Amino acid sequence: MHYDKGKHTVIHHCYHIVWITKYRFRVLTGPIKLRVREIARQVCNELGVTIIKGVLSADHVHMFVSIPPHLAVSDVMRRIKGRTSRKIQMEFPDLRKKYWGRRFWARG
Repeated sequence: MHYDKGKHTVIHHCYHIVWITKYRFRVLTGPIKLRVREIARQVCNELGVTIIKGVLSADHVHMFVSIPPHLAVSDVMRRIKGRTSRKIQMEFPDLRKKYWGRRFWARG
């Protein structure tokens, strides 16, 4: 178990986060899967979030992450889902036919 330490605190915030594609379409395969993984890692590095373990299935994503206490889990998820959705739809235009509402991920 890894604890983060501040001047007056000891922190251990770990979260198991799961989210799915809209309509549970099985589109997280091949290059899309690799690109989603890369974008999620970039966002987590920018925010200071540590990915302890992560798995991408064909229609959902599991992440076990350690989030600093100054960040809300909802804000981290908003940034990860927003950036991956936008970039995936820009880079893979054939997905726009399936996701006509411009939302790649399902709402929770």
